[in-house]
Amino acid sequence: MATTHRLLIVEDDFDVAEMLLMYFRSQNYEVLHADNGKDGIELARTKFPNLILLDVMLPDMDGYEICYRLRKMSLTKFIPTLFLTQKDERASKVRGLELGADDYITKPFDIDELRLRVEGGIRRATRENLHEVRTGLPTGPLIAEERKKRPDANELVFRLQGFKAYSDVYSFMAADDVLFHAGKTIRDVLSNLGHNYTFVGIQDDEFVIITDVNDLTMLEERIASDFAGKVTTFYSFKDAERKGIIKETAEGEKEFYPLMTLTTAADDFAPVPAPDEDDEDTSNVFDW
Repeated sequence: MATTHRLLIVEDDFDVAEMLLMYFRSQNYEVLHADNGKDGIELARTKFPNLILLDVMLPDMDGYEICYRLRKMSLTKFIPTLFLTQKDERASKVRGLELGADDYITKPFDIDELRLRVEGGIRRATRENLHEVRTGLPTGPLIAEERKKRPDANELVFRLQGFKAYSDVYSFMAADDVLFHAGKTIRDVLSNLGHNYTFVGIQDDEFVIITDVNDLTMLEERIASDFAGKVTTFYSFKDAERKGIIKETAEGEKEFYPLMTLTTAADDFAPVPAPDEDDEDTSNVFDW
């Protein structure tokens, strides 16, 4: 499955929202929609979009308040945000930009101009090494900034064991999908546990979690368990059945690598000799 950009639209005007949903889906975006601020914040927190289109005038709270709250949460503070508004006063624009909005467009807008601004916002975040392109997670200087701001916080680093072997056998495109899934798993676990102020980033294919949570063992086990519960969907039926893949070395020898795991362990899997494919009991030999 190809990874697409995820766009969150927070807009209460039905006609405008419907038009934006149809248009951006036709441009191969995954589009989420909320018609009020509360649901918009929840979707931003749980779905981690690549960019947010945020209407200023909403029924429960204005866009400025939403932007302020998003910028206060570690999970959402770096998501590019573009304001949609009918106001054209300079003061309104300045207020939005001061709160951390990345761009501003006034209704009625040209849809092609809006698309270019959305593309530009996502591209800038990626080009400036603020968001990693495969997962959409903060990276580079944003991780360093978070570490500096929270020197007393706990830190976990998760790695995908068996990732390189999987990439060699299944292709880098398939591996990118696994990386995206791993990042989503971590975000979903943190969201479900209510850890809204935990930071998640990625650097050199490693997921960095900076948190005030004290029970790190519980967090590690939950993340590893949730990832393991779905990882077989990225393998062929045969590999899922035997719980691993067989990779041929340059010398022509066959090595067996177990299914990938998401773990804080520092060392990667050490391969073992591949089982005899003609042995009917091999499915139980490597029962990790």
